[in-house]
Amino acid sequence: MKKLLIIDDEINTAILLSRFLTRNGFEVMTAASGAAATELLKNNEFTLVLCDFRLEDTDGREVLKKIKQQYPDTGVIIITGYSDIKMAVELIKMGAYDYISKPLYPDEILNTINKAIETQSALAAAPANLYPDPEKNTDKKSFTPATGKQELVAGTSEASKELARQVNLVSPTNYSVIIFGESGTGKESVAKSIHQNSERRDKPFVAMDCGSLTKELAGSEFFGHEKGSFTGALNTKIGHFEMANGGTIFLDEIGNLSYEIQATLLRTVQERKVKRIGSTKEIDLDVRIIVATNENLVEAIQKGRFREDLYHRFNEFSIYMPPLRSRGTDIMLLATHFAKATGQELGKNISRFSSEAAIALTNYSWPGNIRELKNVIRRATLLTEGDEILSKSLPLEISNNDVKVPVKEASAENTPLAAAPPKHDLKNAALEAEYETILRVLKEVNFNKTKAAQILNIDRKTLYNKMNAADQQTIKL
Repeated sequence: MKKLLIIDDEINTAILLSRFLTRNGFEVMTAASGAAATELLKNNEFTLVLCDFRLEDTDGREVLKKIKQQYPDTGVIIITGYSDIKMAVELIKMGAYDYISKPLYPDEILNTINKAIETQSALAAAPANLYPDPEKNTDKKSFTPATGKQELVAGTSEASKELARQVNLVSPTNYSVIIFGESGTGKESVAKSIHQNSERRDKPFVAMDCGSLTKELAGSEFFGHEKGSFTGALNTKIGHFEMANGGTIFLDEIGNLSYEIQATLLRTVQERKVKRIGSTKEIDLDVRIIVATNENLVEAIQKGRFREDLYHRFNEFSIYMPPLRSRGTDIMLLATHFAKATGQELGKNISRFSSEAAIALTNYSWPGNIRELKNVIRRATLLTEGDEILSKSLPLEISNNDVKVPVKEASAENTPLAAAPPKHDLKNAALEAEYETILRVLKEVNFNKTKAAQILNIDRKTLYNKMNAADQQTIKL
């Protein structure tokens, strides 16, 4: 159970927050002053500290400084009022994970705490260099990025070695970087590793999904806004660029930004200044920019969908993420890693794959890349009863991919699980047709889920739900 410390001299707030977090599975202790918090920190090991910025005997700055000096593995979230937001941003630059502004909302608090704990766990598990010299890489350590999206294992294929060389080359510089690659290849993990191996490693790394941005939201998300600057602006909001000041900002799916948003973004990239919506004050930026796309931006420029001047601002250095199908020797290395990790999570001792399963995994084309492999192995591990993953635990499109079971050897016992006779009712037929349509559209757009959702005339959330439902249906077959 994760142990949290709440430091707040408003007793009622501390009590309510303590009760809420206790109900959500945390062990919680409270302190009404900096002095009381100091004693508790001496005698307890806390995962996270929630500290009100204004205390009677000290302030959040001093508490944060002391925690980072004496308990560097303990995360800190600042609780602040509206007038202290500027100071909260400064505290983030000093090492605080995030801030929560009053009034406090339960969902926001819980979400911020869970993300902070996830980030701490990732950093604790990360090696000093995600990409060691490939020729000297013998222990294949893994790293879980702060976003929690996927794990990345340093591979042994030539494509992985070249990727490692490029990442190690550009990391110590301040170059802006474009990361090209198909969906699911680990672009955000590489962006995070560049940040961690740079001189900005102790500063914020802020990731932003540009694929879901609308014209109305873009300005506020990128640059922030002042309270009352437009209808619904109830509080001041710090934009992603300002939050990343001093560190690195990662803009994912940059090719999906509208031309109008690109024009707004260009000035910030050129001038390295940002101005919140509703404010007249410009804020100087010192931020490294890393962007990612699964589109051909040169082609997008030729078609008038992406600004050439913005492209050249980003393209001081480019990295190509190889698809999993071109990393042959890495497939089973990754599969074994994911199987062991999932086995530990489920309390299973998964130690190997059958030869049929290994051949099937190696022969499959992996259109969803590492993300797809991880999901397939997680599902297969759940279905596995012994210590060996068999081909019958793999999805039909993988287990039947150039791996044939001779008819004379086939039986009710060794027939792949996914090959069980389908149910010919209308509901299953409709689900199957829907799944095939989604899969076809995803392949057409190179598994760009934003574009797929637009073509299918549904939102991204609905698309994800339907994909998950299809996965569950496959498990039940």
